Amino acid sequence: MSSRAESDALHARARAFVLAFERGAPMPEPFDGLAADLARYQAKHVHGYARLCAARGVDPEAIARAAEAPAVPTDAFKVSSVFAFEPADATAIFRTSGTTLGARGAHRMRDVTTYDAAALAFGRALLAHGLALPVPVVVVGPTDAEAPDSSLAHMNATFARAWGEAESEATYFVRGGEIAMPALRERVTALPANTPAIVLATSFALVHLLDALGGERLPLPAGSRVMLTGGYKGKSREVEAGALRRAVSDVLGVDPRNVIGEYGMTELSSQFWEATVARADAPQGVYVEPPWARVVAVHPETLAPVSDGQSGIARIEDL
Repeated sequence: MSSRAESDALHARARAFVLAFERGAPMPEPFDGLAADLARYQAKHVHGYARLCAARGVDPEAIARAAEAPAVPTDAFKVSSVFAFEPADATAIFRTSGTTLGARGAHRMRDVTTYDAAALAFGRALLAHGLALPVPVVVVGPTDAEAPDSSLAHMNATFARAWGEAESEATYFVRGGEIAMPALRERVTALPANTPAIVLATSFALVHLLDALGGERLPLPAGSRVMLTGGYKGKSREVEAGALRRAVSDVLGVDPRNVIGEYGMTELSSQFWEATVARADAPQGVYVEPPWARVVAVHPETLAPVSDGQSGIARIEDL
């Protein structure tokens, strides 16, 4: 089997997890079985990962569980090629902001089909839960054409196209790095009162929106959802998470539990969400992983799992 055919088969197995989740069916195979096959494929086709396995004393052929596969540090995306295909075959290149170390990490994808399917399935379950799609979608962010290397812009555009009534330039309200306030105000005030809307935004964009409104309320239709994601990256003043949620709830007229946090990273292929809309007892500030991903807290030096109740760094196993 060629490398591409093998990759396509692994993609299909990962998408089977997504399809089973959408159908409420059992997962198609054990998580660890696919994770082990993915690790072996990566070790075979990504030289840096093979070196990492060797440095950790791990034989890729002996990996039987996800926990046995060495995790790749996010900094590797800044200094190495973490992909298993020819560079010319990349259909998307997502880049980090570069705010941590200055260098921008790059996550190349040959095929975004699996990425998009997973994002839509889990986003629909936790952000758009209970909504009769399509609904109006408002993106307080740039188009994916304006920000082609942003995984967040790609996800927002994927949501807008799949869930929105009619995606157009009028869906997006950050242009040239600035919020188009007159257009945004006009769009929100024209929303039908009997149809909830979905607003997709970053934390810093919402701070800019609140500052631009200066205390003025801009209420959304009843039942609307607001996605809240990302750090501030020096692009706005910083606001404590709870205070920002309360301010957004008040100014946009939505239930605080309908302001839903999303956690993602350029280096990942899955997103995690707060479950405050989908589950009545779900706490704010706690993110839920989909069944094709696991998050394990590990010791920052030994990388061994920590005991319940202890803090660690996140080791994310993402099929």
